[in-house]
Amino acid sequence: MKVRIGISLGAAEPADFAAAVDLLEASRVDSLWLPETVYTPAVEPFIGIAFALARTTRLKAGSGISVLPGRHPVLVAKQLASLAGLAPGRVLPVFGLQPAAPAERDLFPVPAGQRAAVFDEALTLLRLLLTSPSVTFSGSFFSVDGASVGPLPGKPLDIWLGGTAPAGLRRVGRLADGWLGSLLTPDEAGAAVRVINEAADAAGREVEPDHFGLSIPVAFGPVPATLAASIARRRPGTAPADLVADGWAGARRMIAAYVEAGLSKFVVRAAGGEPPLTEFVAGFSAELMPLQN
Repeated sequence: MKVRIGISLGAAEPADFAAAVDLLEASRVDSLWLPETVYTPAVEPFIGIAFALARTTRLKAGSGISVLPGRHPVLVAKQLASLAGLAPGRVLPVFGLQPAAPAERDLFPVPAGQRAAVFDEALTLLRLLLTSPSVTFSGSFFSVDGASVGPLPGKPLDIWLGGTAPAGLRRVGRLADGWLGSLLTPDEAGAAVRVINEAADAAGREVEPDHFGLSIPVAFGPVPATLAASIARRRPGTAPADLVADGWAGARRMIAAYVEAGLSKFVVRAAGGEPPLTEFVAGFSAELMPLQN
């Protein structure tokens, strides 16, 4: 499997974004990942991806993780087709069911109780739009007649999904090209890979073996209280130390364990506000980039 490790900038603000992109490009970091957190100072993912790709020649850029239900898939397909045309091979879209922050969920409206069904249909239509020059589609939530999003990518874009719930993992197997999980132990991540592959087999399709990944927070000192509280909400009863790498040595050990479990793509981020990005990237380059193959 081809191991690749990227960096999430987390809540990188617009004033600091250009310098951060330049640093990642100069350091030959594989990929930049931007979370969708609306009510924060962070750069919006698709705007940030377009900016980063226009400013660089080799850096890949991904959304980790953008919400699809609540967006019209034709507009999303148009964005992705345009990005892929402008920067072939460097666009890494990852979508999820809903925002992590409850306060942001009303920003992505769907019919009550139908978010999962909307997600499934939106994914189906999105894939058709990115692989067919003209699409006619009639579903429960979306209908288009002769829709086209312009020149299609020379190589179809891989659509990855996030999520860790069993239904979400099965959705990856049925409808997606890859998976980017978070806050799972190596054993749990390996079990998730098996669920995805079983769902793909049942659907008569395959998720490529090196299309399984995980986001890993790295703490340089105690796990920050805000992250510990988030873990307590999302993973009650699980010790933060089982999910957060303890410095670069801990990150290397975790990545090795995840690779053994069947994962090969990783997104790392500083768990708190420290160290400064220049120091973080220097440590990343020295400690984690040699793990790539």
